Amino acid sequence: MRQLLHTPEGVRDIYNSEYERKLAVEGRIREILRSYGYSELQTPSFEFFDIFNKERGSVASREMYKFFDREGNTLVLRPDMTPPVARCAAKYYMEESLPIRLSYLANTFINRSSYQGRLKESTVQGAELLGDDSSDADAEMIALTVNCLLAAGLKEFQVDVGQVEFFNGLVEEAGLLSETEARLRELIEEKNFFGVEELVSSQRLDGRISEVFRRLPELFGSAELLKMAADLAVNARMAAAVERLQNLWRILNLYGLSDYVSFDLGMLGKYQYYTGIIFRGVTFGMGEPIVSGGRYDGLMRQFGKEAPAVGFSISIDGLQSALSRQHVSVEIPEPAVLFVYDKKRQETAIPLAACWRREGRKLQAIRKKDEVSLFEYKRFGERSHMDTMYYLSEDGFFLWEADAPEAVETEMPKIKSAETELKEDVL
Repeated sequence: MRQLLHTPEGVRDIYNSEYERKLAVEGRIREILRSYGYSELQTPSFEFFDIFNKERGSVASREMYKFFDREGNTLVLRPDMTPPVARCAAKYYMEESLPIRLSYLANTFINRSSYQGRLKESTVQGAELLGDDSSDADAEMIALTVNCLLAAGLKEFQVDVGQVEFFNGLVEEAGLLSETEARLRELIEEKNFFGVEELVSSQRLDGRISEVFRRLPELFGSAELLKMAADLAVNARMAAAVERLQNLWRILNLYGLSDYVSFDLGMLGKYQYYTGIIFRGVTFGMGEPIVSGGRYDGLMRQFGKEAPAVGFSISIDGLQSALSRQHVSVEIPEPAVLFVYDKKRQETAIPLAACWRREGRKLQAIRKKDEVSLFEYKRFGERSHMDTMYYLSEDGFFLWEADAPEAVETEMPKIKSAETELKEDVL
């Protein structure tokens, strides 16, 4: 019979110090989100398929994990957090007219092709600002992104900002068929200069429009390119998109975070629900963005609430990989100590362990077996990342620290400061 010791392809176990670091990173990001006034919510791991259908522009149907309930409804494991948050906000904040700030920490599930070598279950942490259509809201999202990454310990990163309305305005002027638009969007997103050239040349377009399409993949860099983009605008929709970016840049300078931001008008995003700014957090050594976000002013309407919205999502798995590759250490809580005691000292050991835990100390208490040596317990502690071992025997109370070369018992002095009456009794 096959032993079920391995996980399915695309998922993995996380344990010991790696999981401690993950929790630490999540905790730091959570504190930043709270400092901006975002309230955390939790949505179900699976939802009705219609929450993520094609009209809502989320993940492609073939990449979702689908199953059926007893009534025959099609359900999916959530592949994306934005539609569930929009559904939740429409349900519980239908009458709220002022901005709503929500955050989350959750796992998402995407059935990617095996050759991509990416996780199919990922942890994401992010925020959504609903009911605010201003550039101030856009800037807050980007500032929040930068501060979350800094709090996690990342130093070398960049947030690239685009504006899908610039592309949409150009498509509107060109009058492209939907299939042609979709292919052109894909080529521009991939920075496929030759593919864009070939496709544009096959269309009967005005010379100026053709030129802007050809230049879109190269429109990335500092804020200086915004003036160039303004000159390339062929209609009011495109001009308004550039003006929005210019205003965003001005506000980000007020935050003092403009050094972390660049612009990319050829960035169009994988989700179709984006309607304005779009941004990604990128860092060296990573083939995929560790942050994705943008404005989606039309999505809430599909759930019955008219409200603009903007948000972002951080890939915690990607962020951890980036921190590891850049040799950024993540401070984790002090490990527990191993507390071994003889059976005859049980009446002392158990109250003592309880007393320590009430003081905030962490320890793993084990009653010693006669056939197991102290050295074996010490090796077990080291394997479990517990470098310090206390031993309460019939002869006294001993300490064995990480640098002790062999099983030498050294009497441990009694602790006199801040003792409770119980500790005085058991010691």
